[in-house]
Amino acid sequence: MASVSIEQAQKSFGRTQVIRGVSISIDDGEFCVLVGPSGCGKSTLLRMIAGLEEISGGQIRIGGDVVNDMPPKLRDIAMVFQNYALYPHMTVRDNMAFSLELAKRDRQFIEERVSKAADILGLNDLLQRYPRQLSGGQRQRVAMGRAIVRDPRVFLFDEPLSNLDANLRVQMRTEIKELHQRLKTTSIYVTHDQIEAMTMADKIVVMRDGVVEQIGAPLEIYDNPANQFVAGFIGSPSMNFLPGILRRQSGVAQVEFGEGVTLPVPRAATGEDGQKVIYGTRPEHIDLVDGSDGVPAEVVVVEPTGADTEVFSKIAGIEVTAVFQQRHEFKPGLVIRLRPDANRAFLFDAASGKRLLA
Repeated sequence: MASVSIEQAQKSFGRTQVIRGVSISIDDGEFCVLVGPSGCGKSTLLRMIAGLEEISGGQIRIGGDVVNDMPPKLRDIAMVFQNYALYPHMTVRDNMAFSLELAKRDRQFIEERVSKAADILGLNDLLQRYPRQLSGGQRQRVAMGRAIVRDPRVFLFDEPLSNLDANLRVQMRTEIKELHQRLKTTSIYVTHDQIEAMTMADKIVVMRDGVVEQIGAPLEIYDNPANQFVAGFIGSPSMNFLPGILRRQSGVAQVEFGEGVTLPVPRAATGEDGQKVIYGTRPEHIDLVDGSDGVPAEVVVVEPTGADTEVFSKIAGIEVTAVFQQRHEFKPGLVIRLRPDANRAFLFDAASGKRLLA
């Protein structure tokens, strides 16, 4: 096992710069998830760590060793790809053993490693099958088994669950997390799915346009996003954003949204009187209230999901999503009253997207 340190890493393809001075420190045994939208540079950064892409600037260290110019086979890493990359003419056993056979390890050593990996992943009954005889989840287990037998210093995962159906993805992300807890090998995992990031990571790195927007523990990022992009990307359903004007008069601070609708400024939020702001509130932090409390919202669509009910409505013409644990059968056009929790709301500068925080 080993720590991974990325210091001001840069990557350019011709004149196009896709990684712009990224610095990340990943501790020994940590499970770090790189998350962000397509094109943000997360897979390119992973390939730079693996040695599959040359680094244009900065340094990458694995276990204290600078690996910028080190070939992939000497970095002691193992990578699990999105497309499994199994050899179709080889059995499960042979796929898992192949890298060790190339390294000319003795037969007993290979059999012990393959047997151990098969036990961990529940593949003992599948060792004589070929990839075409396996389900998607089983193929992904084989791909992980091929990585495990090498006993690398670092595991690299490049969106390994993208080809699986929804139920199998839930099962596999649990298995990967359990695998990490058992092996305690430093792991770097790339995904565009923020649910995978939240449920699996010890540390999340949120990326956009080749830069790091925020680094932190899952709940730390969820509770304290650094800017509007992070706040909107982390969380499902996404955070609601209501554009308005900040007003500070006679010691009272509130945000105006039009149609006479106002909300109190979130606690600890800063900003100048008259400043254009974005009021952010998560769907689960909105309460349904009676009487004159809260603000009026016109129901557009109601989506029962079983455990929760998602209500899509409009406040001052702005679309807002609320999530309730109670079941409601609101009809479209009905006016209800909603109250965002000011203690859990956020205020962002409309121009820069930065969070306005004292």
